Amino acid sequence: MARPYIPGPKQFVFAAGDGKDRQVSVGAPQEAYVQFSAFFRERESATYTIEDVSASQRLALMPGQGVIARFDVADPHRSEYLKVDRANRYMPSAMLFFENGYAGLDHFGQWFTDLADLDATPEARGAARAATITTEAAAIEAVARIWANSGIVDPSDQFYVFFDSHDADDDRAERAELLTLIEFLGLERVDTPAEAADGEVWVRTETRLDVAYERWS
Repeated sequence: MARPYIPGPKQFVFAAGDGKDRQVSVGAPQEAYVQFSAFFRERESATYTIEDVSASQRLALMPGQGVIARFDVADPHRSEYLKVDRANRYMPSAMLFFENGYAGLDHFGQWFTDLADLDATPEARGAARAATITTEAAAIEAVARIWANSGIVDPSDQFYVFFDSHDADDDRAERAELLTLIEFLGLERVDTPAEAADGEVWVRTETRLDVAYERWS
């Protein structure tokens, strides 16, 4: 369970563009999440925003566009955008924001600084994301993030299974990123078993990844 805010309480403002903004004062991230969940369920909007007043940070959930955006208005100003392929991604992003603010979403997915980049195909987005990763350490962390979201270790302990039980139409951008990083790291990709889902990617286990996975467990 997330630790209480120290110092606390912490103030957030929830908005949905209907003029009925809600300011809350909460002592812990879970309390903030419960309050925002109620706010989210009570209305239908193309955009919902969460503003952390003291940190000058903001999270925008935009189901109307299939996008999540995060903003840090401190100096220097930062803003990044994430394409959302599944509706169940919105609320977990809110919880991460309540726990650790802007930085809490660093590993949540493929962030881009230009909203227009999200108009590219999933495969192009994945390739573009992978192209920004130029060191082995960063590549291993990116692979570990993808695995932590949807991966398992095969019962034989010989293979990592990415996108466990997922169809090929799921996770296209992250699959494209992963395939590029597998090649970059020189990992051994193996044939997917006949009984596996067609979206799965199987890779032989390796010590470099074992160490990274432990940090994500």
